[in-house]
Amino acid sequence: MKIIFAGTPEFAAVALQSLHEAGFEIPLVLTQPDRPAGRGMHLHPSAVKQYAVAHNIPVAQPLSLRMDSKDPQRAAEAKQAHELLMATDYDAMVVAAYGLILPRSTLDIKPCINIHGSLLPRWRGAAPIHRAIESGDAETGVTIMQMEEGLDTGPMLLIERLPIGPQDSTGVLHDKLAAMGARMIVKVMQKMDSGIVEAVPQPEAGVTYAAKISKEEAALDFKQSAREIGRKIRAFNPFPGAHGDVNGVTIKLWGAEVLDADSSAPAGQVLAADAQHGIVVACGGGGSLRLTELQKPGGKRLPASEFIKGFALDGLRFA
Repeated sequence: MKIIFAGTPEFAAVALQSLHEAGFEIPLVLTQPDRPAGRGMHLHPSAVKQYAVAHNIPVAQPLSLRMDSKDPQRAAEAKQAHELLMATDYDAMVVAAYGLILPRSTLDIKPCINIHGSLLPRWRGAAPIHRAIESGDAETGVTIMQMEEGLDTGPMLLIERLPIGPQDSTGVLHDKLAAMGARMIVKVMQKMDSGIVEAVPQPEAGVTYAAKISKEEAALDFKQSAREIGRKIRAFNPFPGAHGDVNGVTIKLWGAEVLDADSSAPAGQVLAADAQHGIVVACGGGGSLRLTELQKPGGKRLPASEFIKGFALDGLRFA
């Protein structure tokens, strides 16, 4: 079976590697254009492109696949990409976190199979891992689905579940789901190759949308409950990084534990900042949170015990 692969970040690269190592022929990889990154803002290839180039797999990086784009350059590149797809001998396209919309003209060429990091129809959209943690879901998983024009609305080919641990961050869950999706897509494509895969329509009930994460969301409001804040800290780790302000200094918060002890102190008040208790902050509703990993501007991520040696928090308050 010949598979065109479309994807961009590490989540997708893991699946590409799995398909390649399973022996599927991959005549072409689609990935987003190289992006500036790092201090020098030099152009860097995506994780998918890096794998493809290292294994001599042809790569195309169109700005868009929509030939009706009002941007002449995007429309021209989309037309070239469409012609390339039409000229390529393949049986199906596998899509994982590609980042570009596949128009009807692409979907109609050959079956397009998507690796989606949620239990559909829960969390359709761009940020299913973040939103599952932020909302306090007990479990998540991966759905392999056949793509159609609607946003993550296609029939399901395989679904597997994964519990969300009490300290799982988006980064931790991402790696678990990437490995799960990579294993599942090989299984599905082998079934497709044998003609025995079954497509099941998604349930109509329980549809939610995982909106793209914005940096503005990462500013914590300590008037929320300790559980809500704790979930946000985990959901926004590693991107965009939850934060709070202390005396005008923005402190990023990478880890926290919800405490059982109640507090009558104002929300955001630092209740303790020492070696014995760690960094404890009052939250809305009388709850409290122990911050376990923090980072000041220009500094490194540090455990609380190290952070307080260089940043005094006694008596201060998170805004």
